[in-house]
Amino acid sequence: MSARVLIVDDVPANVRLLQALLEREYFEVHTAMNGAEALDAVQRVKPDIVLLDVMMPDMSGFEVCRRIKSNPLTRYLPVIMITALDQPEDRIEGFNAGADDYLVKPIDELALLTRLRTLVRFKFLLDELENSIGEELLLDTRLDVDSDVPARVGALLNASKGNGPLMDWLRAHHRTRDYADPVHLLEDVRAGRLDAVLLDMPLPGHDSLRICSQIRSLEKGRQLPVMLLVEQARREELLQAMEVCASDYLVQPVPLEEFRARLNIQLRRWRYIQRLRESVRQSVTFAMVDPLTGLYNRRYLTTHGRALVEEAAQRGRPLSVLVMDLDYFKKVNDTWGHDAGDEVLRELAERLRKQVRRLDVICRVGGEEFVVLLPGADARVAHQVAERLRRAICREPFLISAGGGKRPLEVTISIGLSSYERAEDTLETLLKRADEALYAAKQQGRNCVVRQRAA
Repeated sequence: MSARVLIVDDVPANVRLLQALLEREYFEVHTAMNGAEALDAVQRVKPDIVLLDVMMPDMSGFEVCRRIKSNPLTRYLPVIMITALDQPEDRIEGFNAGADDYLVKPIDELALLTRLRTLVRFKFLLDELENSIGEELLLDTRLDVDSDVPARVGALLNASKGNGPLMDWLRAHHRTRDYADPVHLLEDVRAGRLDAVLLDMPLPGHDSLRICSQIRSLEKGRQLPVMLLVEQARREELLQAMEVCASDYLVQPVPLEEFRARLNIQLRRWRYIQRLRESVRQSVTFAMVDPLTGLYNRRYLTTHGRALVEEAAQRGRPLSVLVMDLDYFKKVNDTWGHDAGDEVLRELAERLRKQVRRLDVICRVGGEEFVVLLPGADARVAHQVAERLRRAICREPFLISAGGGKRPLEVTISIGLSSYERAEDTLETLLKRADEALYAAKQQGRNCVVRQRAA
């Protein structure tokens, strides 16, 4: 795995030791000797992860971490604190400062690499999602996620262990569900009903790592936080858990404050990933959908229309195109204003939706110009559809806002029709013929349907 790692430590020997280890594993390493250098390097180098010492003369690692996490642009940059401070209160201060993990010197090299790779994978996932979002949408998305909001936590634990105080706190602060077996747990993961999972390792009669890997095999469980509560298990088993499936592990007895802090970290990451995915969906929607009517836009028409023409050519399936235009729409805007015009366009879109099949594609491609793609419809069927659309528009007046109330407005459309007829037909030629037919419909008095055949 190749990633940019920033090592921050004021002791040159510590820096050289970590640098040699990471470069041997093919990481790209950058270094800083104090807090000010670290903050500058974060902006300049744009690392994928920071390994941060705590005890530094100019600025403590805790303060450096707080500053990194308070910046919206670096809020989700993973930080691992590496320090000789090994008291529980030191660990809690590190987590409260925003650290994603906390390792005590002397460092177990394999443990460090395992934790580092886990966090780098998380960072790569964030980069991929963030790169799919427009900059304005991303700035809103990066707003801090409140990890204290009650979460849906599933717990599959050994009832004979002393987890009482931890579970009491969990039930008091989150919506917690206890499971007696993994079957129902996996059902809830599959359905997207959980925000985190807590597993004992070992579990009598079950393989905790197998359960964990089964969670990861589910679509809704790929990035779901899975935290293991472990006894003093074999080192290799813990590292395998982190490498294969676990998001984090805590060695029992678990200090309640550390558990709370680590759970909050996992929930913050999970909720940010969920927010990013929703932003990606919105970004795709914005790129393909007209915001006024909710119909597809010209970009979608071009992409999807060309695919339908290619399918018609390869499979011999009928395909027809309708190009339609509101009659005298300029008069609506000039007489009643653009707000009334927008009302007409939204109502028109709604009436069109009700008259076509789910596989038909309606697009708004201009101010008052719309295109309907009719896969599987030959010219005869397309003409019937066009007439049905025309009647749906003119049959009942549109209601627009005027004078503090609603006013009925007569609205009609003209429609041009073309169909796939020959091997050289493209989306562009179909649209051109339908446009010519639309012009003919306007010339014939409007509120009618005209078909244009291939020459």
